[in-house]
Amino acid sequence: MVRSFFAREEGQGLVEYALILVLIAIVVIGILTLIGSSIEGAFGKINSGLER
Repeated sequence: MVRSFFAREEGQGLVEYALILVLIAIVVIGILTLIGSSIEGAFGKINSGLER
C-alpha cells in the first residue's frame, strides 16, 4: 500500500511538471506572436545594413 502511494505521487509530479512546461510554452509563443513584427523589422534593418 505504501509503495503504490509513492508511485502515484511520482506520476502526479511528472504531470505537474509537464503542465508547467506547457503553460510556459504557451506564454512564450504568445509573447513572440505579440512582438514578432517588431523583431522581424529589426532583423530586416540588420539584413539591409549587411547587404550594403
